[in-house]
Amino acid sequence: MERLGLVIKRAEQALIAEKTRVLQEFHLTVPQYAVLLVLLQTSEASAAQLARACMVTPQTMATVLANLEGKGLIERAVSPLHQRVRVARLTAEGTDLVRRADRAVLAVERRLTAAFSADEREAFTEHLERAIVTLAPQRIHREDTPTQ
Repeated sequence: MERLGLVIKRAEQALIAEKTRVLQEFHLTVPQYAVLLVLLQTSEASAAQLARACMVTPQTMATVLANLEGKGLIERAVSPLHQRVRVARLTAEGTDLVRRADRAVLAVERRLTAAFSADEREAFTEHLERAIVTLAPQRIHREDTPTQ
């Protein structure tokens, strides 16, 4: 019997590989696309917020943002809320590119979705959500802590 963790990793790698393939046409990496998509949905975000949203390290995000800024797809400015924080925003070119790239990525996701019936998709999603909850770090709440 194959180990479940390995199957999940192989599925993730297959999905990322296919997204990587379709994003080549737009000269984007998957992390760059993820940043652009977050910015399309939120209008602006700090590097720390983007790193969390895209599940990459702050160091990786710094590189991704520098590359996107160099391509003219984003611009960065001082946050109106905090002088030591810079926020990233899409440029018009970035907005156009992420919308076009997203159509290609959505086609990949639709192909994946079409491989399962509606009932299978629902069960699959429930199983993955259960895996996430099972593996998430346990959070200790004050009200859960015994008093002495």
